[in-house]
Amino acid sequence: MLLQVTNSPFNQEQAELLNRLLPSLSESQQLWLSGYLSACNTQEAASAVGLQNPPGALQQTEATQATKELTILFGSQTGNSQGLAEEISEKLKSMEYKITLESMNDFKVKDLKKLTYLLIIVSTHGEGDPPDTALPLYEFLYSRRAPKLNDLHFSVLALGDSSYEFFCQTGKQFDARLEELGAKRLSPRVDCDLDYDEPATKWFEDVAKSLKKMDGDISSGPAGEGAFVSAVSSPIPDQPKYSRTNPFRAEILENINLNGRGSNKETRHLELSLEGSNFKFEPGDSIGIYPENDEELVNSIIEELQLDPSESVPINNQGEVRSLVEALKNHYEITVLSKQLLEKASEANEKLKEFIESGDHHKDYVKGRDLLDLVRDFSPWNISAGELVGKLRKLPARLYSIASSYQANPDEVHLTIGAVRYESHGRKRNGVCSVHCAERAEPGDALSVYVQSNANFKLPSDPDIPVIMIGPGTGVAPFRSFLEEKEEIEAKGKTWLFFGDQHFVTDFLYQVEWQRWLKNGVLTKMDVAFSRDTKEKVYVQHRMLDHSRELYDWLLEGAHVYICGDEKNMAKDVHATLLEILEKEGGMTSEEAVAYLAEMQQEKRYQRDVY
Repeated sequence: MLLQVTNSPFNQEQAELLNRLLPSLSESQQLWLSGYLSACNTQEAASAVGLQNPPGALQQTEATQATKELTILFGSQTGNSQGLAEEISEKLKSMEYKITLESMNDFKVKDLKKLTYLLIIVSTHGEGDPPDTALPLYEFLYSRRAPKLNDLHFSVLALGDSSYEFFCQTGKQFDARLEELGAKRLSPRVDCDLDYDEPATKWFEDVAKSLKKMDGDISSGPAGEGAFVSAVSSPIPDQPKYSRTNPFRAEILENINLNGRGSNKETRHLELSLEGSNFKFEPGDSIGIYPENDEELVNSIIEELQLDPSESVPINNQGEVRSLVEALKNHYEITVLSKQLLEKASEANEKLKEFIESGDHHKDYVKGRDLLDLVRDFSPWNISAGELVGKLRKLPARLYSIASSYQANPDEVHLTIGAVRYESHGRKRNGVCSVHCAERAEPGDALSVYVQSNANFKLPSDPDIPVIMIGPGTGVAPFRSFLEEKEEIEAKGKTWLFFGDQHFVTDFLYQVEWQRWLKNGVLTKMDVAFSRDTKEKVYVQHRMLDHSRELYDWLLEGAHVYICGDEKNMAKDVHATLLEILEKEGGMTSEEAVAYLAEMQQEKRYQRDVY
């Protein structure tokens, strides 16, 4: 029976649409539609008498509304935490949650007590320190001003490196402190090593299930079981084909030693082709390189354990296998020991088990030793090839600051890599990636790479703002990209570079380029410090003090300050020097100087890329 406009409340267009739709519906579809329309009428009737929900539904609707609003805060030094936070945010949005996503540095701490649901994704930096962007929230939570958070439900995803003693320390501290303040966990904290995809996926699934339970959602809709797939592995729109989990094989175009003959150092300038990768990057971002372990070290380990190098072993949880020699060379970490590795290895060695149980000797033992030391020191072993790789963690990528501008070189990327060589416990040691690049990576070869964005080390959005760059040694790499970018976009803002190394003659990295930029005005001012050329060692912080008044004037003009390089010594000394200059030239007390730098950090005028 066809609907007629004359015998219905519909206009002509609506009647035609219904006449096309209704005959195509099955009986079950018609019944469903009838029930749906009935439910709508019930809701409208309830609203007409002043009820927001049908009887009995009020409590559930309020609970659902509360959990539909969720805040995600990330504390990131290199970008991993931020990347995960962004991906998980997109996944939760697809499950119809209203998400507030912020860096801890941008979050207004007074709003914490207003939150009901909070996810924290935070890395640990250095020897158990919070990343710079996490400091404001971290310090607030541990201050006397921290409020009671009895209405807050939270969960923490902690990122770290198990080779450090204070593994995931910052995440553990956030987790414990929120509990102390009365907050309740949505799901238990998960601690992730450098290979964080699987544990991050499991954490997300647990969080999503807990949210679903609190919603009272028993349907199989967007928040049902089918939605619990990894926010890490699920493709996000516009995500590039190549990524950290699917690296691009970049051809080496150039591999040049930047140091002169007689230098104590070897610093390689690498130029890699990115043609076909679809990678884009900005000054301040990094390139991750998946290196190869030294084949001589691999063979020595296999020989000591009397294993068959050709035996097949797994390289992941997807069933892929490789020969033992290839697995140890390309897929597993063998140059770094950790407490976790010693504990796992002790399952196959009574001598090692007794050593661990006898005290905290492992803290000193792991320093400067590798898997070959462990194998030799606690021989004999009763372990198979499969058991061996089952105790090792995946070989992590190494991150290097990009030393070129995408605007200037869209199909390639430049890196500045210092070869690490030293002696420890009677053996010569090599940096896994740096010496791979220095000794075994020739032009024409390829490296497995990906782009690691870093929103915490970026040029000012206004190109006219002055910038002060402090980067001794290989720490100067990102500042080469800064100046290439500024030259390309014809930025007018003043620039000041502090550079230091050992010797002027052999270690003045990129000297010709700095001189060219000084000549054409891209670089306004440059001060250098060569520590071994004078009787008393002179470092970049000494040059800063030499020009303390001018440097302070630049700060008053709104200059942004960038530090890149060694955290343990250089970055701490430079930070202390900035405080000294603020006290000396600005007439500040020590407390006022600390607050001034903290405010600069909050405003993203003081940024560090330290390691």
